[in-house]
Formats: sequence, structure tokens, C-alpha cells
Amino acid sequence: MRILIIGIGDAFSRFHFGSSALIHAPAGYVLIDCPDPIHRALFASTSKAGWNIDAGRIDDIILTHLHGDHSNGIEMFGFFRRIGRLNGRIPTKPRLHVSRPVSQRLWQRLAPSMEAPMPFGSHGASTLEDYFDVRVLEPGRTTTIAGLDVDCRFTGHPVPTIGLLIHDAQTSFGWSADTPFERAHIDWLNQAGVFVHESNLGPSHTPIESLNQLPKSIRDKIRLIHLPDDFDPSQTDMRMLREGQVIAL
Repeated sequence: MRILIIGIGDAFSRFHFGSSALIHAPAGYVLIDCPDPIHRALFASTSKAGWNIDAGRIDDIILTHLHGDHSNGIEMFGFFRRIGRLNGRIPTKPRLHVSRPVSQRLWQRLAPSMEAPMPFGSHGASTLEDYFDVRVLEPGRTTTIAGLDVDCRFTGHPVPTIGLLIHDAQTSFGWSADTPFERAHIDWLNQAGVFVHESNLGPSHTPIESLNQLPKSIRDKIRLIHLPDDFDPSQTDMRMLREGQVIAL
């Protein structure tokens, strides 16, 4: 499993893309979260890594939650893929993997900009199913995505949000998603060989001081993401991720 970091920033970053990653899986590519501008974010990070991957080659997206810094790119991703199918350039509809609460609210969010009929190749109002094959992730149930086994767990973020444990035949990888500090969530993520954990200010996020109190055996596994622009790496011994960085497991 190889994980390319697309963005490391928070919702207010002036310098970074929203926290997200692209996994090179056994059966394709899986995008974790979809910030805006997704096409520029993908181009910038994949160019650094030499991957040469765009939205036309990503058939699976996992959305952890609907806050804009994690999901605003879904609109342009959906338009790009649907127009590509109508033009005969892209054969498949992307699969969008979300929790049940997100599945129930997603089209309410997207419809104002995406429900109009397409100018060619369709009739009547568009639906969510015209753009995405929506699949529901349930805590306690392992789902196979692009050859990876994926488990999820709800966090304590103010809107429904899922963290992820992702396994292939050799190794495992964790993704905290947005979360206040919760030791139970960290212990769940600690099943992975390496896991990405957010660190930011406010009661809805995890302050670096809380992560610094964890045992060294756990801190050594953590890679930091969702960081404020003024984050000082010297205040911790945990490694801060970089856009365009590849984690090879």
C-alpha cells in the first residue's frame, strides 16, 4: 500500500490544500476526502510524486464528513467524471463511500448546483445517481474498496464523521479524520502500523499538547495532518506530513 498526501491544511489555510490523501490500492486508486480545488490539488501532489494520476483514474472516494474543507471538491469531481462518460472518454461512474448520515444529506447539499439537466446526453433533472455510485460504510462492518479492507468508526466531531482503518494483505493504515482528542479513537487507530492524526485548535479538534501526552510507542506511529498554517513542528516529536509525500507501507 502506498499513500500520497494531497493536502495537510485546515479549513482556513492560506498555504495548503485541505487534508486528503490518495491510496494506490491493489485494484485502483482510492481518494480520502475531496477538498476544493480538487483537480489542482491532485495535479500539484501527483506531479511532486511522479504519479501522473487525475480524477479520470480515481474510481473510489471515501468522504469522512461533509465539512467543506473535506468535501467541496465533490461537485467538480462529479461534473468531470459525468462529462467524461458522456463524451466516451471515461467508462465508469465513480463509487462514493460515505457513512449513512452523510448519504442521507449529500444530495441536499449538492443538488442546488448539480440537479440541472446536462446540456447533452440526458433528459430531465439530474440525480445523485447520475454522478456517483453511492456506497454506505457502517461501523462494525468491513467493506472491500479497490482490493482494500476498510473499517470505520464515528468520531466526536460536531457533524457525522468517520475515521478509517485500511488493510491490505501485508499492512494497515489509519486515518483519524476530524476529531476531538479521544483515547478510545486513538487506541482503535493504533491497530494500524502507521496512522494519520489531525491536530488543530478548538474543542472540535485535537490539540498537539494532548497527542504529546501519548506513550512514545503510539507517537512513533502518528503522522500529523489538518494543521494550522502557523504550526510549529518543534513543539512535538511526531512527524508532520507534507503535500506530495508518499507513505510506503
